Amino acid sequence: MEIDKAIGESDDTRLKTKYNNAIFVIRRALSLYSIEEVAFSFNGGKDSTVLLHLLRAGYFLHKKELSCSNGGLSSFPVRTIYFESPSAFTEINAFTYDAAQTYGIQLDIIRQDFKSGLEALLKANPIRAIFLGVRIGDPTAVGQEQFSPSSPGWPPFMRVNPILDWSYRDVWAFLLTCKVKYCSLYDQGYTSIGSIHDTVPNALLSVNDTSSKEKFKPAYLLSDGRLERAGRVKKNASTKNDVGSDSQKHEVLLASVIAVGDEILSGTVEDQLGLSLCKKLTSVGWSVQQTSVLRNDIDSVSEEVDRQRSICDMVFIYGGVGPLHSDVTLAGVAKAFGVRLAPDEEFEEYLRHLISEHCTGDRNEVSFVLRITFLIYLYILSQNSYKLLLSFQMAQLPEGITELLHHEKLSVPLIKCRNVIVLAATNTEELEKEWECLTELTKLGGSTSLLELYASRRLMTSLTDVEVAEPLSKLGLEFPDIYLGCYRKSRQGPIIICLKGKDNARIDSAVQALRKKFKEGVFVDMK
Repeated sequence: MEIDKAIGESDDTRLKTKYNNAIFVIRRALSLYSIEEVAFSFNGGKDSTVLLHLLRAGYFLHKKELSCSNGGLSSFPVRTIYFESPSAFTEINAFTYDAAQTYGIQLDIIRQDFKSGLEALLKANPIRAIFLGVRIGDPTAVGQEQFSPSSPGWPPFMRVNPILDWSYRDVWAFLLTCKVKYCSLYDQGYTSIGSIHDTVPNALLSVNDTSSKEKFKPAYLLSDGRLERAGRVKKNASTKNDVGSDSQKHEVLLASVIAVGDEILSGTVEDQLGLSLCKKLTSVGWSVQQTSVLRNDIDSVSEEVDRQRSICDMVFIYGGVGPLHSDVTLAGVAKAFGVRLAPDEEFEEYLRHLISEHCTGDRNEVSFVLRITFLIYLYILSQNSYKLLLSFQMAQLPEGITELLHHEKLSVPLIKCRNVIVLAATNTEELEKEWECLTELTKLGGSTSLLELYASRRLMTSLTDVEVAEPLSKLGLEFPDIYLGCYRKSRQGPIIICLKGKDNARIDSAVQALRKKFKEGVFVDMK
């Protein structure tokens, strides 16, 4: 069988391991269910194409074991279903039908939505298990195992996910090693294909060319598989978790800052990061709603993150990220979103390059350690240079919601889980670097879209609280889009009034309106 032969002749040990594990899952399913009780959901995408050939190889090996025959595979008897959609790319449709003809596949074409189509299919056929090309990181993969019963509310069947733990790199290693055909869109810069309405070529593969038509490199040249879905067009939403939406365009965005550490609560360590982070957020116009310090406890982190993420546009959390039993932040974040911690193999590959020069011992031992450990990153300031202290924890990140924010100045990326950003900084100097990178990523059109510069003015006055209270209240009603804040540095000191907003002209108008309510010279601008 050509697939099994190509993998056997490959010197890619990682690919061989992935292949053997997937084949084991397939053969296990074929031993649990008869050929009439299984089906394969094929959609023409790269993951589905990988699974097609894994199924062909798995069925061949399963049949060979039962019959002790070395014959070839002339047909593919596994029922194959294809959900045809008017919003699918013509190239996807063409490739799907071409593959069916090439490999002797009898397609069951369904022109309904996935759920309705499955209900009709299962009623008409004795299907008990369906092979799916789902990988960890896919939106639908959260909570799934290699064998997972269908979700409540869906028709009952067993979801079989042979490539659940495969990475983007693994997928392309398989397709290129086996030299099998795949949809032509992948050679045009598409890295993750949905519908014609939400999919464009991945800009990271754009080629600088003098010609008017933009060109793209093929998908297998994408260096960071975590950016696989960068070509998916995001839909606008007006929820708290969609920072930068139109509904928030002229509003002050809300942030929360969470510190995790028993050492802070006991007074052993003074928390400077929270103060610095609040200043930075305020400087770009964000309103920090709350700062909190939590003990090293998963439930405490989970409850606070869950509460703050629902009321704030962005939550920043630091501390409790490391290899020790007390480092519970990532586990708490995962629990807050109702997901598990899952291995991140793309990050494993990324870390392999970082730590290879620091590793000693047998390569297999190193590989094993990498599979069960996760890089926890600390920077140590020594003289005028940084040293990277590498330590390890379970190689797991919150499943299906984690995005790594890469920057050339960072030895390791920042972690973003929906509207929660996990910072690795342990001192203000490290925070400065992470903040700088975060703002640069935003200016470059990165995924955070959160640090839009705001206008602000500060006025100082010797008026009493009673004298300014009513005029400020009326000013707030006149300018609801402007944030107004007041404070004193000392009990007898002057009142400082802060005005913040996205529109500088509106700030100026508010200041003029306030000054008109009093005698000239009462308010002094502060630098």
